Amino acid sequence: MKPRRYRSATSTSCVAGSTFGVRCSEANGGAVELRAPKYGSERVIPAPNGLLELLSLHIAHWRAGTDPAGWMFPGEGEHPWHQNSVGYRWRKTRKAVGDDDLHLHHLRHFYASGLIAAGCDVVTEQKALRHSSPTVTLNTYAHLWPDASDRTRNAAEALFRSSLQSAAYPLRTEDSKQGGDQGF
Repeated sequence: MKPRRYRSATSTSCVAGSTFGVRCSEANGGAVELRAPKYGSERVIPAPNGLLELLSLHIAHWRAGTDPAGWMFPGEGEHPWHQNSVGYRWRKTRKAVGDDDLHLHHLRHFYASGLIAAGCDVVTEQKALRHSSPTVTLNTYAHLWPDASDRTRNAAEALFRSSLQSAAYPLRTEDSKQGGDQGF
């Protein structure tokens, strides 16, 4: 996958309905209110400043008119792009860049795994992905979270490295080089 190419989509949780259901007046203040046309539901997601800058550039370059309530990606009439339009444009873009195996849903998994790698907890992940419960999130992504063995190994590694850097550590002192009890 080529993540740089898909930054704005991954930052908005990679849900086609959400990504394309943004109203321009809502792209401000560090959060974007998304109105998903698929379900008519609303939510506020944390949006990184870089995404807000990309959305601003998109508005300035691609959106005709000055209606602040207009859709970020306008479709016909007063509606956002239909999911079929989104799919068509995605397939066309995919083909143009030679990445026929990349599906929109893959971006959602990319986003989810990035949140986990950054240390987000299960409930944060669940809310970002709009799963109905943390159980749904765990059933899909549990293998990506560090388990007890990983945490123990990482903690022991940090302890070990910290002890090697201590000036008083016996193996690093001049006296330990003279045999004796071999540093113990």
